[in-house]
Amino acid sequence: MTEYANPAALVTTAWVDHHRADADIRLVEVNVDHDLYASGHIPGAIGWSWKTQLADAVQRDVLSPGSFASLMEASGIRPSTTVILYGDFNNWFAAWAFWQMKLYGHRDVRIMDGGRLKWLAEGRELSTEPTEVAAARYPIPAADGSVRALLEEVRRSTRLGAAELVDVRSPEEYSGEILAPEGLPETCQRGGHIPGARSIPWAMTVDADGTFKRRSELQRIYADAGITGEKPIITYCRIGERSSHSWFVLRHLLGFDSVKNYDGSWTEWGNLVGAPVETGWPSRQPVGSATAGGEG
Repeated sequence: MTEYANPAALVTTAWVDHHRADADIRLVEVNVDHDLYASGHIPGAIGWSWKTQLADAVQRDVLSPGSFASLMEASGIRPSTTVILYGDFNNWFAAWAFWQMKLYGHRDVRIMDGGRLKWLAEGRELSTEPTEVAAARYPIPAADGSVRALLEEVRRSTRLGAAELVDVRSPEEYSGEILAPEGLPETCQRGGHIPGARSIPWAMTVDADGTFKRRSELQRIYADAGITGEKPIITYCRIGERSSHSWFVLRHLLGFDSVKNYDGSWTEWGNLVGAPVETGWPSRQPVGSATAGGEG
């Protein structure tokens, strides 16, 4: 993992197995299907629900600074705690939790490469017992705007061509053929993509075992799609979790300096009255350049 720009952002399953009982480590499982935690998790891990614990309960938004601090305290996490995140679907929502923790400035947070899939494939130990933790103290943080793009910034960047937009959804979502992956309810009024966005599905960045591809492969994938980093990069998907995954790749594995996640994503843009939408495939990026690994 030393090949990546920020190798400390990733740990292996073997590292987690060796360190999971360390006093300064907090393991957290974050799944698309929160019920998976009860069926078996890494011993010592706690579980977070992306729907109820990593989102505002009233309005569509991430946690407020106060709610974030409260979650950390209830999870036994201090500012000095090393937090290891993992989950199903190749760490979709583990990356979403990682992004939120960086939004609120937590210093040492890492992703277990390969996530739940790799841990299970290796036959490592599981527990069905919920993990009890002692509450901790966590100060209310300030948000770091350098990692998050809001609607007005995306509108301005689109109008002025001031950013490189990365659409990480499936090719069928990008083209407007479908509105959302099957079985996922959060949707939009119109299909397509933000004008000028390049299609680089999140799944192109991982291997079959769920681990991230080598840095050289990742560099080629983005370079082939025209992402250079000469302008700020903004990632988006449908509700912000898959784009957190690609944000992690671009910022922490490839080391691009200015990368933001637009978590409003297509459920915001595709519902806006008067927002410009493109469908199909622009001539500069044929369908074949984005189909590999493009499910989800």
